[in-house]
Amino acid sequence: MSAHFADLFWPPADELADAAGRIRARLGTWPRGAAPWRVCVALPDTPSDGDVIVVSNGDHAARAIASAASRPAAPDVTVIEFGARRAVLHRAGARHALDAAEPLAEDWIAALAAFLDCGFAPLDALVLALAWRDGDDARAADAWPCDAARFPRIADLPPAPQPPFAPCPARLGLYPVVPSAEWVERVLDAGVRTVQLRVKDAAPERLRAEVVRAVAAGRRYPDARVFINDHWQIAADAGAYGVHLGQEDLETADLAAIARAGLRLGLSSHGYYEILRALAVRPSYLALGPVFATATKAVAAPPQGLERIARYARFALAQAPLVAIGGIGADTLPAVLATGVGSVAVVSAVTGAADYRAALAALQRAFPG
Repeated sequence: MSAHFADLFWPPADELADAAGRIRARLGTWPRGAAPWRVCVALPDTPSDGDVIVVSNGDHAARAIASAASRPAAPDVTVIEFGARRAVLHRAGARHALDAAEPLAEDWIAALAAFLDCGFAPLDALVLALAWRDGDDARAADAWPCDAARFPRIADLPPAPQPPFAPCPARLGLYPVVPSAEWVERVLDAGVRTVQLRVKDAAPERLRAEVVRAVAAGRRYPDARVFINDHWQIAADAGAYGVHLGQEDLETADLAAIARAGLRLGLSSHGYYEILRALAVRPSYLALGPVFATATKAVAAPPQGLERIARYARFALAQAPLVAIGGIGADTLPAVLATGVGSVAVVSAVTGAADYRAALAALQRAFPG
């Protein structure tokens, strides 16, 4: 047993530490996460920042600390209540309930610790731990969970909209995200057929005019796919091909109205839990990222890296077309495509290029066919 895994549990638990070390060894050469997590299998006298407290949902003494972790002014402590097939994570003023596909594995807590050690935040580590099965660490093949049938589902979500969202091609190809209708016209004229208009901080009149102009540009090309970022009502009025929304929009957008309008829906995701949340509404495509560090979003999620994107793709590819996004340029695009995604979204690689036509041509050459 390594001292590293012995220190990961409180109170010390040799059997758990041995199992966590064994599982971690089968998960590949991931760099250790920077966060100093401590998995507590009993209530500590004084919870500390970074504690992940795991308690049975029948433990009434734990209810108070779980409730505190779900309040907006909560300390930086994670509490996981679990039963035979459900786990509820309380953290940072939020509550996340997950229903496992099968009864929890005997070594799911050890798996949770191993995935935390791989650098995953507690919520994503919990998703993976609930997809873990006893004996996965002894498999000859890759032990990493990737079978969608084994993953948990998010509890208490409303059903996916009916009718479902209109489908997209399985491979959307090069996907520039551009700041104006003029840029939409430029990239379509250069031969690109999937493009997103992302207009920031525009007055309502200008925003509507930009969307109408971009949609009109798409109609000049029978196979063009013009997506509008965020503004789904304007996109529906203009007859756009589709819209792209963030995770935060799932709470406010009228998904049923988007589906009824015939719009394709693309959704952003930044990890396993958000992938589960997005796939529950059966979007037309799923965006994974950011792959690399990016300055194009005011508040960007941490870079995921190629290894994580490849893992996400193995899990999600059969469920929706995939688009990778975030900090991707001509030099990294082939490696991103090798993760298994069928499309790559780019921003500054096109709009920041000295010669956008040459940049588009170079990017297009990286795609098969």
